[in-house]
Amino acid sequence: MLIIDAHLDLAMNAMEWNRDLTADIDSIRARESGMQDKPDRGNNVVSLPELRKGRIGLVVATQIARVTENHRILPGWYSPEQAWAQTQGQLAWYRAMIDTGEMQQITDLTTLERHIVLWEDEGVANDTKPVGFMLSLEGADSLIDLSYLERAYAYGLRAIGPAHYGPGRYAPGTGMEGPLTPLGVELLKEMDHLHMVLDITHLTDAGFWQAMAIYKGPVWASHHNCRALVNHQRQLDDDQLDALIERGAIIGSALDAWMLAPNWTRGKSTPSLCGVNLDRLADHIDHICQLAGNSNHAAIGSDLDGMFGSEQCPYDLSTIADLRKLEGILEKRGYTASDRTNIFHGNWLRFIRRAWKNN
Repeated sequence: MLIIDAHLDLAMNAMEWNRDLTADIDSIRARESGMQDKPDRGNNVVSLPELRKGRIGLVVATQIARVTENHRILPGWYSPEQAWAQTQGQLAWYRAMIDTGEMQQITDLTTLERHIVLWEDEGVANDTKPVGFMLSLEGADSLIDLSYLERAYAYGLRAIGPAHYGPGRYAPGTGMEGPLTPLGVELLKEMDHLHMVLDITHLTDAGFWQAMAIYKGPVWASHHNCRALVNHQRQLDDDQLDALIERGAIIGSALDAWMLAPNWTRGKSTPSLCGVNLDRLADHIDHICQLAGNSNHAAIGSDLDGMFGSEQCPYDLSTIADLRKLEGILEKRGYTASDRTNIFHGNWLRFIRRAWKNN
């Protein structure tokens, strides 16, 4: 079965972590042996060959560059101009992957449908197929001003999450409180005009409800889990989930262990000790499905290798290709073949087709 993963920081890994994602996982891990500049060195689980191995043929891939005044607390850039330049370096990497046939950018219904036909063609070997990607901006800090939004749309940006962690130029994010900034309100209006997807991931509670009231276009939560199971502001509470379901949104469940296990302590807790396996991910998917009364709103937005690696993801996942194990777990819980298709790719496809129908 084809899998769509709605959140992977591929270019960040390639450019800031200096990972050659065209290489196999073992080669990348071996190259990072002994490195200690980042906590997940040698623990990566994502590469382009592993995506193909798992039939993860389409992903939402990010550009990301935060603007921050205090690098001792959060990594980032001191100015929007620097952050913009960083995202353009990431864009250059995606374009290089397109040029070499490793990836294919998806920007409209024509490119989407052509790509899905290719990945459903069993006569073509999966390891020869390009990994499709829809481009999303995680945190809008790098947009120097709103005129840059149209520039970004022109190169294929189709979704934006205004916030990330900490304070932001357009919206406060995880760990913060308060509404969108005035610039953020204007950003949503411009995004609406371009018929872009609003990603509510990382917004504060106040920002979430404000964005849901202002934004008229398509909304998704690319990588979010359930506050009812793990109580943290980074998660969505049931009222928020209900509002998203009513809006026709899709919620991609994430695999970061601290979002799957209560009382996780960074640097001390381990997936094995905390019992974090893929069943925990299925718990969050199931919670969304129970709230909705169907399987039409739950999906995958793994965030794997999103500044963490195997030290902080389910212990029964060695690489991203192991997302396939989730199918058996859901089947044992009574999810039908149609339900599993929805969760693995059908919901994302239906959402994108609807969002782009009149573009």
